[in-house]
Amino acid sequence: MVDAVSTRPDAGHDANDVVAAGAMAIPLGGQHEEGVVSEAQVPPADSLPTQTPGEVIEPGRALALADFAPPSVGPGERLLRLAYRLGIPGSALSAPFGKPAKVRLLATVASPLPGSKVAGTALRAGHFLVHGVKAPIAQIDFAGAARMTPPLERVVHSFAWLADLEACAPREQGAPVAERILSAWLNANPKLPARPGKGPAWSLANAGARELNWLVHAPLILSGSDKVLRARVFAALSETARWLDKNVGRAEDLLGAVAAWCGIVAAGLLLPDGKPRRLFGEAGLIRTLGEVVGDDGGVLSRSPLAQMEAIALLVRLRACYQAVRRDPPPALDAIMSLLVPPLLALSHGDGSLGSWQGAWAVDAADVSALVAASGVRTRPLRDVRQWGYQRVVAAKTVLQFDAAPPPLARHTRSGCASTLAFELSHAGQRVVVNCGGAACAGGLVPVRLEQGLRATAAHSTLVLDDANSTAVVIGGKLGSGVSEVEVDRRTVPGDRHGGATRLEASHNGYASRHGLIHRRILILRDDGSELRGEDLLVPKGIKGKTGKVAFAIRFHLGAGIDVGLSEDGQGAGLALPDGSYWQFRSGGEGQVTLEESIWADGQGRPQPIQQLVISGMVSRGGGTFAWLLKKMG
Repeated sequence: MVDAVSTRPDAGHDANDVVAAGAMAIPLGGQHEEGVVSEAQVPPADSLPTQTPGEVIEPGRALALADFAPPSVGPGERLLRLAYRLGIPGSALSAPFGKPAKVRLLATVASPLPGSKVAGTALRAGHFLVHGVKAPIAQIDFAGAARMTPPLERVVHSFAWLADLEACAPREQGAPVAERILSAWLNANPKLPARPGKGPAWSLANAGARELNWLVHAPLILSGSDKVLRARVFAALSETARWLDKNVGRAEDLLGAVAAWCGIVAAGLLLPDGKPRRLFGEAGLIRTLGEVVGDDGGVLSRSPLAQMEAIALLVRLRACYQAVRRDPPPALDAIMSLLVPPLLALSHGDGSLGSWQGAWAVDAADVSALVAASGVRTRPLRDVRQWGYQRVVAAKTVLQFDAAPPPLARHTRSGCASTLAFELSHAGQRVVVNCGGAACAGGLVPVRLEQGLRATAAHSTLVLDDANSTAVVIGGKLGSGVSEVEVDRRTVPGDRHGGATRLEASHNGYASRHGLIHRRILILRDDGSELRGEDLLVPKGIKGKTGKVAFAIRFHLGAGIDVGLSEDGQGAGLALPDGSYWQFRSGGEGQVTLEESIWADGQGRPQPIQQLVISGMVSRGGGTFAWLLKKMG
């Protein structure tokens, strides 16, 4: 008997939960002498003979939960924090009988994260370069009346581009460019709005990141000879910090609140009379991180991009602490140590990331630079239960599997209906992928494709009636659909061909419309040469619905793979760029066809790819579809 783990979007599971109480051994077929996998070698996974009981897979590591309580402070500091929260100015609390200190920078921060030299060079040439698109600086409406694409808005108004400018040239060459852009931005935004929402410049996420980036990269914007601009920058730093103090509770989402709190704490560290603000900000930041980060370290949006953003914010904030020679609260270091392992769980063999929840296949160099800056040395989690991703490493092969419901609407920015999708890579070469790229739509990826890239059909999984397993709605949010996923993971003892890892999961996203539960079984051999799969449609309840419904099982293929369909319409040969050859076979249910697709690469640029599709009609009484992906030779 198997104990399954039920995963709901509002309830996580501790990493020490037992996933399965037992397992059965499944013989893993070899290849024929002529080197061709036949249809007979793709039996349903559950129909294969049982041998000796398998070994239950234990969690990859024991997770110690971080202490998300506000930092422990004495009575005096607690009173300062309370008074500041009630609106008493920091100068009145720090020096009640003295004049307010003149606004200045208390320390210079060493930038911990390198920017893009290519993007910085483009800035010096007069362009913002975002996901392959050049936007002339002279044509940017910094006031936000003429809306830019979302990726460009984030870069421009968060001042993330300062890191790119710093990376491409010495300060004396980059500072004039930074000052020109900053001056234009300040001219376009002379007054702070009463509350957030007055254009993209005044979202809490952009305003908080902007304050943090201004402080971290202060030498680029404060080292010039223009005293008037210097005074305006200091005024903007002080006014933005006060605006964040007042409006941090109105953030558009939790990650935006984290950015705002990081800006507040940084200002408390680096601007005069900042102790009350720092105490106030530290308490709010740690409390908010406790709401945005799950027990196993994954952010509740389930997005690797959001995971990277949270890590980057804390890395930059920690650099501010180092600049003033102050230790950050222990909880921040604990949270950082929780955030990195789940991110690495979504890395392939070449170190780049899988394409999940709107992310593109972020380059390995960007991931490794972020992890190095975090200072966390760890291994990837293989069973990130609450975050919802399963990872299997078999020799040179990496399998990633989305085994959880999509995130709740309040956590999503580019939410995707990707439940039970998978990605597969071998020796760093991606074999099966998801399209990805919804979060970078507006660069070279057209904005009109954003909704489609979030759909179930843009992921390597089964689709019924060309409908999403979870409703995809505007604004990056998700509607009703998958509410529960059951997961089972176990080892399979081997025969002469070796053992395997078996993953099984099911979701109820199609239950209300079609009366069917989708169950997927994936079995990856320990040598990484064979992935055996089975997709089952099981009627919900005792009596199933009548009639038939269209199905399509999609396998989006990695970039550069040459595909040749078999003559019988039940398989295909895959020639990978590295010279290896894989064969795909269907179990005989449905026709295998080849269609065009799209994939967002490591820089968020669209690349044409192909997809294999098993399609046909299935009875509402259920059906079973077996398939096999095998490395030949």
